[in-house]
Amino acid sequence: MVSSGMELPRHEDKDQLLKSRKRPRTEDVRGPYYRDTTAIIHSSPFRRLKHKTQVFFAPSNDHICTRMEHVLHVASIASAICRPLGLDSELAWAIGMGHDLGHTPFGHVGERIISKMSEKRGLGKFEHEVNSLRVVDFLADNGKGLNLTYAVRDGIVCHNGESLSMRIKPSYELKDLDSITEREGLLPATYEGAVVRFSDTIAYLGRDWEDAYRLGILKGRELPDIVVSRLGRTNGQIINTLVSDIISGASEEDGIGFSEPVFEAVEAFSAFNYEFIYRSDILNGYTRYFTRLLNLIADYLEDLYSSYGLDEKGYMSEHNMLAAGFYSHISEMYPKYMARENSDARMIIDYIAGMTDNFTLDCANEILKPDHLNDEIDQSITGKWFDARL
Repeated sequence: MVSSGMELPRHEDKDQLLKSRKRPRTEDVRGPYYRDTTAIIHSSPFRRLKHKTQVFFAPSNDHICTRMEHVLHVASIASAICRPLGLDSELAWAIGMGHDLGHTPFGHVGERIISKMSEKRGLGKFEHEVNSLRVVDFLADNGKGLNLTYAVRDGIVCHNGESLSMRIKPSYELKDLDSITEREGLLPATYEGAVVRFSDTIAYLGRDWEDAYRLGILKGRELPDIVVSRLGRTNGQIINTLVSDIISGASEEDGIGFSEPVFEAVEAFSAFNYEFIYRSDILNGYTRYFTRLLNLIADYLEDLYSSYGLDEKGYMSEHNMLAAGFYSHISEMYPKYMARENSDARMIIDYIAGMTDNFTLDCANEILKPDHLNDEIDQSITGKWFDARL
């Protein structure tokens, strides 16, 4: 990696606004952005990332990238880019660690399914960038949110690394983040937010290819020559090339981004991944299966809620972890939804979007296999000895 030998501007006049929080706090020795990182690390949504899919659903394979590993990659890459540019690496690290807190189970496959479920219910599109902001502002910490700084919240909602850009200049605009409903057209207010956006792309391009190769999905498929010649043959080489290119080409006039030759290779790499990985038969198979699974859970929870409302006995009569856990969640969150949104319409979609892959599978299993009924049969004399009584 190389240094550009220059520092990008910080726009100090807005610095205090970038560090502001919805609820004022007396800052401590950690500083505002490092404090945001610790708040993210200690949150329940962050803990759940270790059991959420990045691209491939492979919970038993320890070498396949999970969502938690991905956010660590993004944060470390962003910090590496910021240091030689004189940018705030702690701000970039916090944005990177929090950028995917609103991701669904089963990765982008799950996100598309839940978006369709959300639109069907009149709740609009579901986009994980917007939901990540919703998580840190509201859903985390039982409806209190994490009370992060404006700059971190802005970077989280503007992180859309799936939308390839050659270069980005920060908007320097302090947006009304509470009014954002979709990611289209959003630009980060800071250079650090722009760096995280590119770091998201850098982190997933090579690693998704590496995982697909490891799983045997790319048998007989070689990376395009333009990728190998301009970026490298391994994920490590590719990351180094892309990071060095961004650092060496950063300028106040042109902002942050890739050089033209490197960006051409990035576009070719992305097109390769989409054709042979993201649109592969294996991921299409996931889509059909997970669509049935997530709709099963949504229908079940909606039936419970319409039948029992906030009546604990009704949920407990189901004798399963999903019903009991959902009651515990809504009994805590219902007043907060009403106070914040004057509506409980998003409670079920929010709850499902927060699930991990394994928890989602366990929930579906409970719906389809009423073990408590089998237990009652096993405990009865007739059930235990019915073979002997024939």
